Amino acid sequence: MYRIDLGAVRQTFASLAVLLAAASPARSGDALAGLAARSNLERVAARMVLADMPLADLLTDALFPYETDEVTRLILDGHDAAAFSALSHLTVGEFREWLLADTTGGASIAAVSPGLTPEMVAAVSKLMRNQDLIAVARKIEVVTRFRNTLGLKGRLAVRLQPNHPADDPLGIAAAVLDGLLMGCGDAVIGINPASDSVDAACTLLHMLDQVRLAHAIPTQTCVLTHVTNTLAAINRGAPVDLVFQSIAGSEAANRSFGIDLAMLREAHEAALSLKRGTVGQNVMYFETGQGSALSANAHHGVDQQTMEVRAYAVAREFAPMLVNTVVGFIGPEYLYDGKQIIRAGLEDHFCAKLMGLPMGCDVCYTNHAEADQDDMDTLLTLLGVAGVNFVMGVPGADDVMLGYQSTSFHDALYARDTLGLRPAPEFETWLGAVGLLDDAGRIRPVDFDRAPALLALPEAIR
Repeated sequence: MYRIDLGAVRQTFASLAVLLAAASPARSGDALAGLAARSNLERVAARMVLADMPLADLLTDALFPYETDEVTRLILDGHDAAAFSALSHLTVGEFREWLLADTTGGASIAAVSPGLTPEMVAAVSKLMRNQDLIAVARKIEVVTRFRNTLGLKGRLAVRLQPNHPADDPLGIAAAVLDGLLMGCGDAVIGINPASDSVDAACTLLHMLDQVRLAHAIPTQTCVLTHVTNTLAAINRGAPVDLVFQSIAGSEAANRSFGIDLAMLREAHEAALSLKRGTVGQNVMYFETGQGSALSANAHHGVDQQTMEVRAYAVAREFAPMLVNTVVGFIGPEYLYDGKQIIRAGLEDHFCAKLMGLPMGCDVCYTNHAEADQDDMDTLLTLLGVAGVNFVMGVPGADDVMLGYQSTSFHDALYARDTLGLRPAPEFETWLGAVGLLDDAGRIRPVDFDRAPALLALPEAIR
């Protein structure tokens, strides 16, 4: 039981889960679950209690029983006590002040990151304004490598997302080339397949590899199918670069995705065995999103943002190349409007970076949410300032297969140009070599009368 007296008013919180939920900024998912603060007074009281809580208490007051949840066991068994020792004397509020201090740099944060649990990270985020989330996240550099190097300061990578409603290889290849001509694709060329078929996944993997090899593109490719399909594709000899999987913050929520930690370990080892990376071997790609555990009724009374951060503990176990939150994809039942989506995107990026993850964001919304592309422009810009590792590049910002709104190739160019950001270094060198950069390092318009060889599709695709 946690309590605080505010003059004549006493606020009580029955458990840590109740306290964390009450301290969260307002969002529709927590209200749907009956977890949200009932008033602004209750929300402020919860934050005051949380600010005075010792960080060490968040290690001992478990949200989930250790015996029944393998994500909890992963968090507690893997906790780095030596890394945590530098912070163990702090309260959550003092931890916030330490993170924001001018004397605390990215290296200092990286040193303590292995000692942070999701609950500590979620707790401190609830005490922060949006500018605090941005100010701390931009200090943190999380670098990963496969065929290029992602996460360096001053860089913004783009996942080229060429989805097609019928998985047509020619249509996908055309979207890939469209994105490449606008400087996108350094994070990954990644397709969400319309089909669950392993045969279709293998066809797309071979097609993407042909395009990559034909133009010697220093990037990685991925078909974002279920991990079991990717394992089957590896067993068939398909050219798998990255293994994709959606993940969540509890054992039950991960079961709703048809996965467990053992399955992810098997896939990780299988991908490593292929040795397809040239500059590194980060081989996993994870997607997350606030509300996934609640939608599976696997949140166990924990607020959706804390559940999201627990998913980052799963991702951290596998040293991924890429992680991104699909922030507005699940719908207004969880994040109602542009204000809630913007806040959630900044929270997710901050929390993941604090836990040492190479975080990107699908800056997106569904058509029935109270949001529009202006909200996405705002979040894209804020994340660029915050040092996000990558964003999405979708033709026209409208995903014709998944039926939601994201960011376009042009949006990525806007963010790079306005904020002075550049592509991944190896990819930038390639863009220059194929004639797509001007003297200032910007993407130049293509002269279609003298188009570069990049416009030619491989013979096998045509």
